Amino acid sequence: MSARAALYLSFALIGTSPALPQAEPVEGLAEILTGETLKVAGTVYRLVGIDAPEEGQICQNRRGRSFDCGRISATGLMDLTAGAVVRCDPIDRQSDPILARCSAGGYDLSKGMVYTGWALPDPKSGAGLERQVEKAKAGKHGLWAGQFDRPWDWRRQHQ
Repeated sequence: MSARAALYLSFALIGTSPALPQAEPVEGLAEILTGETLKVAGTVYRLVGIDAPEEGQICQNRRGRSFDCGRISATGLMDLTAGAVVRCDPIDRQSDPILARCSAGGYDLSKGMVYTGWALPDPKSGAGLERQVEKAKAGKHGLWAGQFDRPWDWRRQHQ
């Protein structure tokens, strides 16, 4: 048994794990799962810093008509990735799904989802997206064109 294997075995036996090396970026075409999650090269990633509506979450447009804003949010992410090679740089491999900063053709998808109004900055980790929020509000993009519950409030009410 190599020294490295013995080290990993000892960590396994005592229930801890050594620091993992920095994860390499992954590139490929994206399969969109929700407005904040996508699969690239067989691995599911969650976009860092944003929170998108859940599938089944009902919002209203400016005319008061109801729609599934979670489904539309996922469609918005599809639009941002259509035909582009997506690159995901993992930030936290311990989270499920893996938290990552992803881009399509060099365009940051978290910023794009907030700018188009189909996601909001995550209150815990979305610092730095204020400019995109202001532009989305001013342009009445996406969710800002009508009425909606913030995704974290909606989840709390529907658990």
